[in-house]
Amino acid sequence: MCDPEHKACYGKMFPSTLGAAGDRPSRGKVFAFQVLTAGGTFRSGRRADHDLAEWDDCLGCAEFESCYRLGLGQVLLEAAIGGK
Repeated sequence: MCDPEHKACYGKMFPSTLGAAGDRPSRGKVFAFQVLTAGGTFRSGRRADHDLAEWDDCLGCAEFESCYRLGLGQVLLEAAIGGK
């Protein structure tokens, strides 16, 4: 569902947390994370990252506040239904 009044990146600062596979990074426009696995079956750690150039680009956008809120809402919803 893409509203033509918004940029293609609208609401996509954060990566989806659902279906994140081990050792494959999940990336949003600004933020990223990776769940590290050892031995193929258990989590050995996590890594979070951000892209400051993309963050600066987002800060300069007229839709920053609503885009950021939408992204956080998606993260909270995924956390509530993810069960992990």
